Amino acid sequence: MNSSNSILREEELGNWRKSHYSSEINPSLEGRTVILMGWISSIRDHGNIQFIMLRDKDGDTQIIAKKGQCPDLVYEQVLQLKEHTSLGVSGKVISQRKAPNGIEIIPLELKVFSIPIQAPPFMVQSRNPAGIDTRLDFRAIDLRRKYLQDIFIIRNNILKYIRTFLSNEKFIEVNTPKIIATASEGGTALFPIFYYEREAFLAQSPQIYKEQLTMAFEKVFEIGPIFRAEPSRTNRHLSEATSIDIESAFVDYNDIMVLLEKMIQFIIKSLSEDDNIKNSPELDIDKKINDNNKSFPRLKYSELTEKLRNIGEKVRWGDDLSPQLIKKLDDDRLNNNFYFITDWPTAAKPFYVKENQDDSKICESFDLMYGSLEISSGSTRISNKEILIDRMKKKGLNLNSFDYHLRIFSYGVPPHAGCGVGLERFLMTLTKIDNIRDAILYPRDIDRLAP
Repeated sequence: MNSSNSILREEELGNWRKSHYSSEINPSLEGRTVILMGWISSIRDHGNIQFIMLRDKDGDTQIIAKKGQCPDLVYEQVLQLKEHTSLGVSGKVISQRKAPNGIEIIPLELKVFSIPIQAPPFMVQSRNPAGIDTRLDFRAIDLRRKYLQDIFIIRNNILKYIRTFLSNEKFIEVNTPKIIATASEGGTALFPIFYYEREAFLAQSPQIYKEQLTMAFEKVFEIGPIFRAEPSRTNRHLSEATSIDIESAFVDYNDIMVLLEKMIQFIIKSLSEDDNIKNSPELDIDKKINDNNKSFPRLKYSELTEKLRNIGEKVRWGDDLSPQLIKKLDDDRLNNNFYFITDWPTAAKPFYVKENQDDSKICESFDLMYGSLEISSGSTRISNKEILIDRMKKKGLNLNSFDYHLRIFSYGVPPHAGCGVGLERFLMTLTKIDNIRDAILYPRDIDRLAP
């Protein structure tokens, strides 16, 4: 491509700086000279007129190079440009009703920063340009698609509104270790690592730490990675995901359900009023806006298992309620709605979940669902040391491995409750994503460790 007689060459940034983003260019700037920088998303050849779409983080700007209207050298350079070229354009703004933002740019000078040496294996203009594995192999290119850029702008704003809501509720944000000495939840789905001369694990959740932190700060939350070594190949499982963890002192699981409901309603309302994304075709919250002020239904685990048995499903007490089972329930409360499944069997939940005072077979716990997709799990926690030790023994856990946690319970742990929300799954409920791998920038699963 860079032959000896080519007038197109890569240049340094030098003293060029972007004067505007695409979103800032409008007809009020007509006649002004601006400097735009981005990458070429498409080129259309109309004989003596070349149309270039230059994309930056905010969107597209149309560059129009017409022979005789722009400098001859610039026109000759434009003829050699290819999609995905990283480009700077100094040009004049002119009004054009049919162009993005009602303007286009006549180029006066170009600066080519990077020239692609080959075409990517798929077209970034398409909604579904290739299989997901092919796209993930070239994820940085895949993320140039407007569809995915819209998704991650929505994700960014969800995180912003979560932090706003929890801050208004007097929570403080914390950061806990991701290299831990033992299982946070007593399970086996752990990634072991070498930590100097001993074994450690990547954290399944910040559970133990956030419980301890309620002693000092009462109300804490963390947004961070969690790691689950679950060998699942589904559209809803990841080995590394982002969790919104919430823990509060002097409340129980009912209070946490109310808090979660309010938080989700706040996020939906905020997204629907956000001028930058409310009209995004990828945001799928019209019905949720209409239902926004309604409380989420609460259905007991025993109620759902009875319904399943009534339709011929062989469900035993303590069995998990799989997505396949939930889909078989003919209940309008469960279809494309948020709802809680409460009061799960004690044996099905982690060691730190508090039993119901009247019936030890069930515990003060919930799962927040959207249709058949689990979004969150939460509970009242055990704050009594002797009860906690007894529960851990029943679960077959090694008490010595949890000594650093148990010793804290000798110093007045308050009653507390909390939950964890899967960010990627929650994002799926508010958008048109059907595969969780498109809800995270660089997914990790049983088959993928790169890029």
